[in-house]
This record gives sequence, structure tokens and C-alpha cells, in this order.
Amino acid sequence: MISLRSCCQGAVSQRKDVEEMFVLYNENTRFPVKIWLEDESRLEESCLEQAYHLSQLPFLHKWVCLMPDTHAGKGMPIGGVIATKDVIIPNAVGVDIGCGMDFIPTNIHVEDIRGIQTGNGTLIQSIIGSIMRAIPLNTERYKTPQESEVLDRAQQEMDRYEENGELVPLIRDGYFQVGSLGGGNHFIELQEDQEGLLCIMIHSGSRHLGKAICDHFHEKARALNQMWYSDVKDEYHLAFLPVQSKEGQQYINWMNLAMDYAFENRVRMLDKTCAIVKEQIEKHTDLKVEFGEEINCHHNYAALENHYDAHVWVHRKGATRVREGEMAVIPGAMGSYSYVVEGKGNKESFCTSSHGAGRSYSRSGAVRAFSIEQVMVDLKEQGVVLGKRKKNDVAEECRFAYKDIDQVMAQQLDMVTPVRKLKTVGVVKG
Repeated sequence: MISLRSCCQGAVSQRKDVEEMFVLYNENTRFPVKIWLEDESRLEESCLEQAYHLSQLPFLHKWVCLMPDTHAGKGMPIGGVIATKDVIIPNAVGVDIGCGMDFIPTNIHVEDIRGIQTGNGTLIQSIIGSIMRAIPLNTERYKTPQESEVLDRAQQEMDRYEENGELVPLIRDGYFQVGSLGGGNHFIELQEDQEGLLCIMIHSGSRHLGKAICDHFHEKARALNQMWYSDVKDEYHLAFLPVQSKEGQQYINWMNLAMDYAFENRVRMLDKTCAIVKEQIEKHTDLKVEFGEEINCHHNYAALENHYDAHVWVHRKGATRVREGEMAVIPGAMGSYSYVVEGKGNKESFCTSSHGAGRSYSRSGAVRAFSIEQVMVDLKEQGVVLGKRKKNDVAEECRFAYKDIDQVMAQQLDMVTPVRKLKTVGVVKG
């Protein structure tokens, strides 16, 4: 039998050869910018400008990294990675702190359930419908508070948070959102791997908590930077906090809370989704569902790590940590492919890879370029079951709005080894 690892490597390496990384180091840069793309022409102008801004920061360690899925964000590009000495930058983490992936495989072959009919359509349609009823989507929330070990612990350790009184109500509010999906590019997918096995993948974050924390501490950092006459220009949106300052420690406390909350949020949704998959399949077939090993990883955060003999704060904004042997998940777009990967521990990227395919159209640009009908016909032709309450914005997340995930993977084979390649079977979107 050919291994999944061999199949995935072959599928990626068949594409044309690409230059894995190039370096920008010129009159616009204080530190080099390492970019895992063919050349500068592959970067949008706004993304390149943000990379130059990052390269001017005086407290950088070594260089700026841009992953092959990079595109412009707020302050720092999505798919951007920097290591800093003794400071932390809220906008270099981003507004959805702890956003990331959760994945689990099953022992069920998709072909054994694809044609099964139930009272609610096909079995896959029935599973998707049940997920939509069980898990709040987009701005929805639970009507009663849910259990949360993370928030319970925060309540017990309130002295770590109470000085930021504006944020404290979000802890109580979080009980109504833990285990909910959100909107935008967040999803719950049923997928089929290269051996035909059914897998479950979830993409979600810290809900409103992360955005409120980022915005609150970015404004604090702005005020302090202006008071210090910082040479980091305010229009760069890269205001920083010294990690040993009171404000820096407060941000780290709140950031870690949001990361733990996002991790728990994904676990809760995965538990519910697994229960639905097991109940539905065992109700309508003679199959017994078993689950494999779970992978739950962040791609929006900062962490204290050691790189090139220095303890530094690595900021990953839309980027995934892939130390040597570490498993991670890199999703594509709805109706496209996704990958489970094993890290190679690439030192030049600070042990990091892309977090997905990366947008080639903005959300508004995708809506203008692709009609609802085009997207729905495309999903139908691929046999993808879509679970979404409103279809008017479906083009925002269509596969045409994103880069080719296989091309992105081909540009980071020095960072990761593909282990599973997965195709969308059914998807729930906010």
C-alpha cells in the first residue's frame, strides 16, 4: 500500500518547481524580509508596504518572515511572522487571538455513507443539518451559559484581569459563546482523505473576546508610544508594549486567556460534531464509528521561544508553528483541499508555516467577482453539501477567492511534510 505521506508529497511535488524563498534587503528595510514566494511580483503592494514597516522595527530579531499564503492585514500581514526582543505588539497577533484548527480522523469510508438516505436527505445532509442545529453560527450564541473550565479558572484568578475593568464583563459573556463557530472564514467540515476515510476539521477562534483584547491593548500601546516619542510611526498600526511593563504583562495575561478559550471553544465544537457523526452513522448503518488522534493548533498568537540563541517573542499572525515532528493543520478554501502536515523545524521561518491558502480576493472583491449561482453550482458539481443560513455572502469564502492550496504547499516543502490531503464533503459556515 502507498502511504498517505508518499501520496501527499507526490501530489504537491508534481507541480512546477518553485523558488522556496527569496530575501528583500534594500534601502526600505532595516532588517531583511524573507518571503516564501517566487518573487516580489507575487505580493500585493499593501502587503509589501506592511512588510517594509515591520522591517523598520528596532527591536526585531534577525528578520521578517512572510509565508506563501501572505496578504495584507491590519498593521502586519496575514501570514506574517516576527520575533521581537522584550516587546509584544497586539496588532502583530491580531484580533482573533488563538484562532486555529481542530482535526480528527475516523475509521469510516465516505463511500460507505455517501448514498445513504434518511428522513432529512442524504446521511451527509442530515449530519450537516444536525450540526447547524446544535452549534450556534455567526453572531448566534447559546441561550444559557455553557460549561467552561477556562472561564471558571479566570473567575478564580480575577486579580490577573480586574485592572482592565472594561474587559472583565467579557469573561462572564464568554460562557454564552464557548462552543460556537462564528462567521467569516470559520467552518466545520466533513472531509475525505486520500484513503477515502471521513475526517472532521474545525476552524474557529476566541469569538468576540480576542478582538476586544486586541483593540483595548493596541490603544493602550498607542498612548504609551506617543508618550515615549517612539520612532515606530503611529500609521504603521504596530504600537508595542514592553513585556516587563505593567501593560505588557496585562496583555500577555489576557492574550493567554483568549488562546485557552479559543482552544476550548474548538474542543467543545469537535465533541458535539463527533457525537452527531457517531449517532447519525450508527443509526442509519451497521458501521461502528471510531475516532483517531486529535490535532488542535493555534495560528494567531505570540509566544516566548528560543531562536538563534535568544529568548524572543515570536508573533504568528495567520501562521502555524511547525517544530520538527510537530503535527499541524493547513486548511484550504471551502470546496477545495486541506492538509495535515508534519513540521520540519525550519529555523529560518522560526519553525513556522502558512495557516491556509491565503486570499487572492478581498471579501467584497469576491462578492463582486463571483455570483451566488456560480458558487452554488460549483459546490454541487463537486458533491459538496453546504450548511449555511444565508447565501447572499457565500462568494466571500468560495474556493475561487483563495490561492491554490497545492501551490502554497509546494512553496513550503522546506517547512512541512504533507501527511494527509483532504477534500471537502460537507461544510457548515456562519
